[in-house]
Amino acid sequence: MKDTILSSEYTHTLSVFVSNTPGVLARIAQVFSRRAYNIDSLVVSSSVDGKFSRMTISAKGDPKGLDQIIKQVNKLVDVVDCVDHTGENAVIQELALIKVAAKLEQRSEALQVVEHFKCKTVDLTESSMIIMATGNTDKINALIQMIQKYQIIELVRTGKVVMARGNQGS
Repeated sequence: MKDTILSSEYTHTLSVFVSNTPGVLARIAQVFSRRAYNIDSLVVSSSVDGKFSRMTISAKGDPKGLDQIIKQVNKLVDVVDCVDHTGENAVIQELALIKVAAKLEQRSEALQVVEHFKCKTVDLTESSMIIMATGNTDKINALIQMIQKYQIIELVRTGKVVMARGNQGS
């Protein structure tokens, strides 16, 4: 599914640079909730020095409300900066781990699908394998659709992470 118009809603990818303090995530989520935005994915990781964290938030909602959300998030005490990377020149990736039932007679065919999507197998047993896939949302969704015929046992996705290209800050 593309990150384009879905009825009157769009998917937005925001990068929020915050202080590592208790409750900051709850306060940011509350801003989205009040504006009737649903957070689809959320990734939080420490910055280089550990005093700050970067949150990557994918959310759906009316584009008119996004500017207000960004303004309100930027006013929060622990927020250093909130930027919308939707439509910008940025690298946006996801990671997925997919455990698939792969009997010996199906394994070579399943491995061809893995190779086609430039994925890696990170675990292989007599009855299953774990595939690690990285890429944009469309690629991950297409892989999942193709690999479903081998019975997906378990699926874990990170959600989007974003980094602006070149000298532009994230």
